Amino acid sequence: MNTPEFQILLSTAPDQASAELLARDLVKLKLAACVNLMPQVTSIYSWQDKIEQEQEVLLLIKSKTAKFAAIEDWLDKNHPYDVPELISCNINEVSASYGQWLTNSLDTKL
Repeated sequence: MNTPEFQILLSTAPDQASAELLARDLVKLKLAACVNLMPQVTSIYSWQDKIEQEQEVLLLIKSKTAKFAAIEDWLDKNHPYDVPELISCNINEVSASYGQWLTNSLDTKL
């Protein structure tokens, strides 16, 4: 089975300002070609044996599959949460022109 070349990674941030900082740095460092920010996402989750509910900003991080480990490492060091969310969704198909743009936007060094 072939490994997909591209992924969308999901993460959340506590507010718009921190989400924008994370997104800009990911793009500046060429870890992501693009990051979409979706504000006011309601998250309900268990944390330290309590049910929590928060308004967060969802980050849709578009990158290459091979960059997952580097993104994970960077988020662990730079994210305001103790346990930053990072979930990958493989992109099975992408238009040729968009795939080329993604490739050109990302550093070729891993």
